[in-house]
Amino acid sequence: QKVSVEMLDHLEHLALVDFRDSEGVERLQKAIQFADQLHEVNTDGVEPMDSVLEDRCLYLREDDVTEGNCTKELLKNAREKVEEYFVAPPGNIPLPKLEEQEAFLQGS
Repeated sequence: QKVSVEMLDHLEHLALVDFRDSEGVERLQKAIQFADQLHEVNTDGVEPMDSVLEDRCLYLREDDVTEGNCTKELLKNAREKVEEYFVAPPGNIPLPKLEEQEAFLQGS
């Protein structure tokens, strides 16, 4: 199954991942083929679950603050930051125009 230009554009905007080389497109196509296997599973009569632990009572832990005032130390872990915020995902890429993607996909 080929990946359409529109799908590629949509995924790049969602994931901020560059699929402009043939290796990236091939990896994406393999991932889609792998995930498509889920359509073969018969789920007739199977009710959706709220949790994989439906048969257990889930308790929330107490949210006790034990440490604090470590903003500078935590921000040292950031690959990129703006003011006092992490930038995520790191390494945002400039996305190509739709025409560039069409030209690339025609060549793959």
